[in-house]
Amino acid sequence: AGVAVSARDGGRPPGRQRPASGIPELASAASEGVALRADEKPRLQADLGNKTFLMLRNHGLLVVGSTVAEAFLSMYNFENACRIQLDAQAGGELVQINPKIMETMPMVIKMVTSGQGANIAWPALIRKLDRIDTLYQT
Repeated sequence: AGVAVSARDGGRPPGRQRPASGIPELASAASEGVALRADEKPRLQADLGNKTFLMLRNHGLLVVGSTVAEAFLSMYNFENACRIQLDAQAGGELVQINPKIMETMPMVIKMVTSGQGANIAWPALIRKLDRIDTLYQT
């Protein structure tokens, strides 16, 4: 879903209450193909700036976090926001949320999920993984 939205004209996910947590922190960058060249790193860093979410045009999504848990959950939320956008747009024009409400969403989501859910969801995901297989620990 992230690749599909990044390939659309004006591919920024619109604000929706559930996935809106990262929207104010969204940066975008032109895709230069597969990011393997050393000279691309400074440009990606500059494009990201102090944001958490980066949409690479025609390429997909990139996130950063202070922990693996935050990065994983940010990517999950970002991808989910893109999926919701595609699903909603398939039905027609989207209703926009009042900008005053959107201004408060990052703070509200952060409070509700304790920093993208890293303190709540991540331990639960690890317990679930442990029940499936513990080979990742070796």
